[in-house]
Amino acid sequence: MPRRGLPLQGRVRWLFLGLFLLLVLLLFAYLLECTPPADVSLVLPGLTGENYGKEYYQALLQEQEERHLNRAASLKRQIAQLKQELQEMSEKLKLLQDKKELPGVQGLAETKDQEPGDLLEYLHSQIDKAEVNTGARLPSEYALVPFESFTSSKVYQLEMGLTRHPEEKPVRKDRRDELVEVIEAALDIINNPDEEDGVEEDVPMQRQTYTEGHFTEGLYRTERDKGTLYELFFAKEDSSSFRHVTLFRPFGPLMKVRSTSVETSGMIINIIVPLAGRVETFSQFLHNFREVCIQQDRRVHLTVVYFGQDGLQEVTSSLEKMSREESFSNYTLIPVDEEFSRGRGLDIGAHAWKKGDVLMFFCDVDIHFTLEFLNTCRLHAAPNKKVFYPVVFSLYNPAIVYGNLELAPPIELQLIHKKDAGFWRDFGFGMTCQYRSDFLNIGGFDLEVKGWGVEDVHLYRKYLRSDLIVTRTPVSSLFHLWHEKQCADELTPEQYRMCIQSKAMNEASHSHLGMLVFREEIEAHLRKQAFKTQSKTED
Repeated sequence: MPRRGLPLQGRVRWLFLGLFLLLVLLLFAYLLECTPPADVSLVLPGLTGENYGKEYYQALLQEQEERHLNRAASLKRQIAQLKQELQEMSEKLKLLQDKKELPGVQGLAETKDQEPGDLLEYLHSQIDKAEVNTGARLPSEYALVPFESFTSSKVYQLEMGLTRHPEEKPVRKDRRDELVEVIEAALDIINNPDEEDGVEEDVPMQRQTYTEGHFTEGLYRTERDKGTLYELFFAKEDSSSFRHVTLFRPFGPLMKVRSTSVETSGMIINIIVPLAGRVETFSQFLHNFREVCIQQDRRVHLTVVYFGQDGLQEVTSSLEKMSREESFSNYTLIPVDEEFSRGRGLDIGAHAWKKGDVLMFFCDVDIHFTLEFLNTCRLHAAPNKKVFYPVVFSLYNPAIVYGNLELAPPIELQLIHKKDAGFWRDFGFGMTCQYRSDFLNIGGFDLEVKGWGVEDVHLYRKYLRSDLIVTRTPVSSLFHLWHEKQCADELTPEQYRMCIQSKAMNEASHSHLGMLVFREEIEAHLRKQAFKTQSKTED
């Protein structure tokens, strides 16, 4: 009687051989596609009568070598991934061959279909855990893993310790290789779209070629039990249309999640500022608002909720003057004859909007932002899906930072990401971009809270415990300007502790505070050195 196992083993071997040949062909096609074509139009420098020194040629060779090394490293990673996938597939086929008493060809087919299906199901479960499509309910603000943001040349990182910097530049090699790979993968997805790559709101996709120069910003975070999630945004110059690519690495090769277009031209931002007094600071805020929101963006509405009567006339005059000079009428001033409450002011501003749903930016009067931030705000908030909690860069007391100068430089020159200039304010949750519908559905602020701080954390916790995605990341285009803090006696013990903590961290860096603590010792040392120098001179 003929044995049924032999034909089955033969088919498995042929299946293995076919998969191997297919992977080899794919690798060969990939190498052909990625090989840069020779550009015969280039002319070697030095042949056109221009004089170039040795340093120029060395720099040129070094640049070419670095570009080829990066391409070679990328290809090596791709080859390693293909080899790993081939090895895994061969191991699975070997397991199928070694199984005893196979139920026939039909049973083998069922097992073959089941194995990859289980793997895909696991990988997609990892994507769901990573909060790509919906938010995960978290117990507190400490459970959220924040993103780190990056550009083509910099990484803005929260975890600094005493040695790392808030802005990493140049990016260390291992991280640079990782981010270069991610950007290249995203560009390949955008420039070679699949049929399922759609555009939000049924806008037809325009086939355009994107390059690394069109990369505007990216976010990434790694969770130890899931993998690394990447969010990348690309845009043409002077365009309000962005391409958004989401990638996920479940501790293995990159997986494409989705590729969409995001049109921001119709997204109005309602900037809501609660205010009491601080008229000079408000004038400074309006100067920044004019330059960014009116003269450049023009897709904003300003809502100022003013508490009390002291200073109200000056604020009204400043707004009217700005309106006349800029022909800008998209603002609302709401006087409130109550004791100041930030949560109450933001709640009034949110309810005052009567034109349907709108993207809101809860802002303070001592915040300085750029045009790039407004687009970041639009890209990372979506109604009934996600809210955005940026981490602002808080500047230290300029009197301490620039104490060696006669005068501190103007504010525009203070906006730098240096360890002695400021810090990422990762304990603050007051600045946020969210849609009005989400704010109302979540229940808004706890209006029983008066004074400083706690109402922001309460709202943040509500979102963490909902199904919305909470995106938190340092934002390079958002600064908190230094101002002296006053912690009122009327605050509760918890509020007072938070206020004092914020006040202490807001003054200066670890090294500058150390210099202040040991000032007398340093001055005594300098006097001794001066005395020794004088004595040697006299001798």
